Amino acid sequence: ISGCRRRTWSEGGGAELFGEFLKPYNILALPAGNTGAQMGGFFRREIGSLADMQGLKMRIAGIGGRVMARLGVVPQQLNPGDIYPALERGTVDAVEWIGPYDDVRLGFHKVAPFYYGPGWFEGGALTHVIIGNAAFEGLPKGYQEIVRLAAERANNAMLVRYDARNMRALRELVAGGTQLRFFPRDVLDKAYDEAFAMYDEIAAENPRFKKVYEGWSAFRGDVVNWFRINETPFDTIVAQRVAQGRR
Repeated sequence: ISGCRRRTWSEGGGAELFGEFLKPYNILALPAGNTGAQMGGFFRREIGSLADMQGLKMRIAGIGGRVMARLGVVPQQLNPGDIYPALERGTVDAVEWIGPYDDVRLGFHKVAPFYYGPGWFEGGALTHVIIGNAAFEGLPKGYQEIVRLAAERANNAMLVRYDARNMRALRELVAGGTQLRFFPRDVLDKAYDEAFAMYDEIAAENPRFKKVYEGWSAFRGDVVNWFRINETPFDTIVAQRVAQGRR
C-alpha cells in the first residue's frame, strides 16, 4: 500500500492534485518520510471476531479513529506521555502507535500482551515538509530543486530504515513474550467497507476532497491490479520459501 501511495504521488498525478488542494492555504507539501505499513496496536485482550471490538476503548486518532468508531470501538485521543499510564491502568483497552521499532521503546508490551497487525488504518503513513509558497517561490530555481531532492532523499531513507529495523524489533518483542496476532477477517472486511463508505460520504460533501479521491482511486485500481498479477505472487512465493527455511 505504501508503494501504491508513493507511485500515486509521483506517477499518478497525486502531487499535482494535492498541490491544487493546498492552494487556498498558500503552502507546498513535499513528501519527506514514510513509515511503511504500520502495526494495528497493542491490546489487553485477544480479539477473536468483530464482536470483540464493540465498546473497546482504543487510543487512536484521525481517520483511523473515525473508521474504528464505525466498527463499534470508542476512540480515545491521548497525549503521547499519557498513553502508557492509561493502558497500564486499563483506562484504555488498546493503543496504536507506529510499529515494532518505535513501539518497543514505549513499553506497551509490558502491560498489553497482544500485538495486532496489520495497521489497516495506516498502510503507509506519509510525512511532509511544509513550506510557504511565497518563501519557496522566492528561492532560485536551483535551490528549489535542492529542497525537492532533499525531501525525496529523506522520504526514501526513512522507509528503508523502517523496513530494515522493524523485523529486528518484532523479534525482540516476541522473544520477550508478546503474542503476535492478526486481525480476524471479519474485522478487516468491515473496516475496509466502512472506510470507503466514509470516503464516499466525505466526497459527496466536499468537492475538493472528491477530486483528489477520484484521481487516487482510478490510479490505485491500475496499480493494485498490476501488483495482483505480478508483484504479489512473486512476494508470496518468496515469503513462503523463506518461512520454510528455504533459500
